[in-house]
Order: sequence, then structure tokens, then C-alpha cells
Amino acid sequence: MKTIGLIGGMSWESSAEYYRLLNELVRDRLGGLHSARCVLYSVDFAEIERLQVRGEWERAGGVLAAAAKGVEAAGAELVLICTNTMHKVADQVQAAISVPLLHLGDATAEAVRRAGVTRVGLLGTAFTMEQDFYRERLSAHGLDVIVPDEAGRDVVHRVIYEELCLGVVREESRAAYQEVIRGLVDRGAEGVILGCTEIELLVQQEHSPVPVFPTTRLHAEAAVDVALTDNSG
Repeated sequence: MKTIGLIGGMSWESSAEYYRLLNELVRDRLGGLHSARCVLYSVDFAEIERLQVRGEWERAGGVLAAAAKGVEAAGAELVLICTNTMHKVADQVQAAISVPLLHLGDATAEAVRRAGVTRVGLLGTAFTMEQDFYRERLSAHGLDVIVPDEAGRDVVHRVIYEELCLGVVREESRAAYQEVIRGLVDRGAEGVILGCTEIELLVQQEHSPVPVFPTTRLHAEAAVDVALTDNSG
């Protein structure tokens, strides 16, 4: 089993989900008392969030690159950035290490394609929904990506930072997300990517009329696939 390196803390609420899912998936695959071999570097999200707001992405990337070097030095044989938004600096992080960075966007797009979906709605932070770095990664896999209107984007972003990152899950916010999802479906979305790792704390499949693609779980599944693949031969 390869050792998985996790760059987490953005927020720690979703990083805890990563840790739980990785261990459950390894247990389910191997049985018995098996659990995932992993190392976690958890950053201070307040520092990262300030850099996001200021648009200081290179500095934020430097923080994550240092974390990636740390988990590689601790024995990681592949690395995950445990957040969708910070994949904006994925190339900077990959350049700092010699082991593979497993891109969350690729893992998600492959799952969407396997489901036979081509036109997909994207929920996430304003950075993820409005900037090109994530949508273009999905589009490169042949997906037609649509995002909510401005009012919908504002709601989705606010709930992430003011509630979900703090572990607050409110029924009113779930209803608001369901309304945003219905709007995407009305515009032709055949599925919806939960493109922020915290959204899975609020929205599950039963809350959507079309398939949802939970990026935390999909990223964890892809990591376990790699970790349990024997490349020795």
C-alpha cells in the first residue's frame, strides 16, 4: 500500500472527511483491521483565506508547496490537495515535489464521464465557480460546465465560508442550495458537481433531482485506487 500525503486544513472539517473516507475505503477493499497509510499536513485556514481574498495566490501556493514537501519527506508516495479552490495552485505544488499530485478535477471529471453525464452544474466557492482554473480542467475532459447565476453564486459561497467551514449545517441553507440546484437543472444540467469539499456536509444525493458528484469522496476513491495498485511489475 502506498502512503497518501494529504494537504489539509482548508477547512479541517472537510479534511476530517478525507481521513474518514480513506480509512473506510481501504478497510472495505482489504478487510479486517486494514486502514490507510497516510500523512497529513494541516495548514491554518485563516492564513490561506486572507491570501485568497487578497488575490495573493502565489504566496498561498508557496504555503501549500511547503506542506507538500513536508508530506513527501514524511514518506508520501502521492499527494492530495484536500480542497477544490486551492487547485488553482496545483501546478505550483506539483513543481515542488517529485511524487505525483492527484488532481481533484481529473478524478471528478472521470467520474462524471463514467456516469454518462456531459452537461454538469458546478457548485463551489466563488473562486472555483467564477475563475477558469477549475472549469477549464473539467472542460478538457469534454464536459459542458455551467454555474449558478450571480445571486446563486453568492449564496453558495457565503454558506461555505460562514457556515460549513465552521461545522454549521442549517436546514435553511440546504433548502437554498436545493433551489440553486433546481436552477441549474432548469438550464440543462444532467448532474451537479459538489465542487467544494465542505458541501458534502450539507448536500447528499437525496437533496438533488439529478446525480450529484461529491468531490471529496471521488478524490478519496481515486487515491485509494492508486495507493492499492501494484506498480512493481
